[in-house]
Amino acid sequence: MTKDEILKKHKQYLFPSISTYFADPLVTDHASMQHLWDIEGNKYLDFFGGIVTISVGHANPRVTAKIKAQVDKLQHASTLFPNEAIVALAEKLAQITPGEITQSFLSNSGTEANETAVQLARIHTGSYEVVALRHGYSGRSALAQGLTGQNSWRKSLPFAQGVVHAMNPYCYRCPLGKTYPSCEVACAKDVEAVIQTTTSGRIAAFLAEPIQGLGGFITPPKEYFKIVFNIIKQYGGLYIDDEVQTGWGRTGKKWFGIEQWEVTPDIITAAKGMGNGVPIGVTMTRPEIAASFQGLQISTFGGNPVTCVAAKATIDLIEEDKLMDNADVVGRYFRSKLEELKDKHDVIGEVRGMGLMQGIELVRDRNTKEPAPVETGQVMEEARRRGLLIGKGGLFGNVIRMSPPLNISKADVDEAFTILDHAFETVSATATAAAR
Repeated sequence: MTKDEILKKHKQYLFPSISTYFADPLVTDHASMQHLWDIEGNKYLDFFGGIVTISVGHANPRVTAKIKAQVDKLQHASTLFPNEAIVALAEKLAQITPGEITQSFLSNSGTEANETAVQLARIHTGSYEVVALRHGYSGRSALAQGLTGQNSWRKSLPFAQGVVHAMNPYCYRCPLGKTYPSCEVACAKDVEAVIQTTTSGRIAAFLAEPIQGLGGFITPPKEYFKIVFNIIKQYGGLYIDDEVQTGWGRTGKKWFGIEQWEVTPDIITAAKGMGNGVPIGVTMTRPEIAASFQGLQISTFGGNPVTCVAAKATIDLIEEDKLMDNADVVGRYFRSKLEELKDKHDVIGEVRGMGLMQGIELVRDRNTKEPAPVETGQVMEEARRRGLLIGKGGLFGNVIRMSPPLNISKADVDEAFTILDHAFETVSATATAAAR
């Protein structure tokens, strides 16, 4: 099909609520490692990685070869039938997860992983209420939307039973008007106030992303999660760590983002980068918590042998090639280049993130911090025109999100930097001309 035919059928046969980037939607055709091509043959350096999903490069042959071999051997077996692929992956997960987390429930997405985690926490604790964070994103099911702390992703859900939201550690836009570190991380203490005033006083769990992905790569102070963890334990809750975007070395040096804050959660959920683009999710916990689920459990596609092989191949590759270290080294270099952009372009209010998970918040005025969503869209369009793919997020749609494959080089960063610099210059010049 041609590009026009694909777009016409997309509009005709898919839900209109399925959003796409760019004024002229990019119709993908094929990809290899850090590059992607559209149907018209244009080549792009992919610095968004399928929404923080491509860990080791598009169609990496060291992963796809094992997928192809497994398809020819055994393509499907539900959880009713054990097989080598699922136990090999589960064993590997037990080896790399922190603390005593050694048992897994495999599913198909981050949404399912979070659903399973909350369900398990409610059963284990005998409590029902869950504390989540404002600006967070937990998925697209009814419960996951209820956990989400952004109105644009809750339109079809007027309320969420048993879920309350605490302040998030958004230092750049502190809801308390304070400044870190003199604030003494006051936002963390709000978690206790929320439990005391909006719950029964006994909670099932606290759920949070170490770095809020769709929220705009909001990165908490180093003390934040330790304070919150102690509060949660005082009120009987389990700590659910949502690693859907931060997991698998994305933040550098560590397998999971929460390890950067030196906290060991009770439950970890993950997806996205785990399978390098193959649909998979997982909920991981300690044996005594897993054992508390006494009812029957089945998943038709969770733990599928093909997806399990893909996930283990991805994890093995990250380990063998020391890509967690690369994410740290190249991520620090990337951060330094983004800080150069901030020094040069006034529209950039803040650069934040960790490892190869970096965000740029755009504002119309650095003093008022008025969000600049229009300019964000313009920068994305200009970057695409020059051959760079980036994402966006944030409550106001004014944060550029970048999460390239973990095996990119400093040369890739230099290319992305040059394109971004030109994109910002063009947007700035256009704005100046329009103001005259």
